[in-house]
Amino acid sequence: MASTVQGLAYKAFGLQIHSEFPLPELPITSEPGLIGSISVIEGDLKDRWEAIPKITRSLGVSGHEVMFEAKDTAIFAIQDGNTITVSPVSGADPDCIRLFILGSCMGILLMQKQILPLHGSALVIDGKAYALVGRSGAGKSTLASYLMDQGSPLISDDVIPVMVHNGYPLAVPGYPQQKLWQQSLDYLGMNSSLYRPLFERETKFAVPVHDRFYGEPLQLAGLFELSAAPEAPVSLQTINGMERFHTLYNHTYQRAIVDRIGIREWHFGMLASFVGRLPMYRLTRPEQGFSAPQQTALILEALQQHQMKEMNP
Repeated sequence: MASTVQGLAYKAFGLQIHSEFPLPELPITSEPGLIGSISVIEGDLKDRWEAIPKITRSLGVSGHEVMFEAKDTAIFAIQDGNTITVSPVSGADPDCIRLFILGSCMGILLMQKQILPLHGSALVIDGKAYALVGRSGAGKSTLASYLMDQGSPLISDDVIPVMVHNGYPLAVPGYPQQKLWQQSLDYLGMNSSLYRPLFERETKFAVPVHDRFYGEPLQLAGLFELSAAPEAPVSLQTINGMERFHTLYNHTYQRAIVDRIGIREWHFGMLASFVGRLPMYRLTRPEQGFSAPQQTALILEALQQHQMKEMNP
């Protein structure tokens, strides 16, 4: 590939990524990554996949290697936090392969490197990073896109790498793209014909955000857990005590493999190292309708109140 032939690589998640697969969403770099360099290569994994002990029909773990199979797409192997090997199915959609490389594979690889991957979006508000987390369908991407329209740059979408420096969590940038469902585009007045579906027949779209992307690590100053309920009013509550620990645990990307790859002690220690320094809130919205403006108002009010408390303890 041109990027590797010229001695260049891609930049995302604090990594310098040398890839045999084109990753056009990612910026090209010749600089080393903040947390290291990795390789994404193509290889035949059929025999290794047959031999590896299985946790489920589609997931296997052995030592420092995690493998999974995506039906009609590829077998993927993530090794030692430094190599992702891809064995594509004949005729597989390259866009779909890329989604797994930049999603599931990266989440697993970051954990192998002992970097915490949170599942959500991170944005800059008033010079600090804040994470939006929640289950699928909670409205993370829609709210993130609205906040971006209000002047808050995106740090990462879907996978937020978090590392700790001097006892404080840092949000590490992903790459300048957001994923939005058709309904979100409709709410935000965006024309889906201007964007590429994430893969064939998908109604989720890749939305480039180069001009609204923050590309440097930034202190993670708070977290908002989004949830939706029928007929619920837009409301915000503070998350306190041990519930904050469980919130971080529940929104760790690919958390199902934490025990399987032997990093439970590290994971608990990582969360415990900064959970007390991270204000957290639960933001509830109605399932139907567009309420991002009201949610944004509550977020800004909560941050202002927190800032006042810090100034006047």
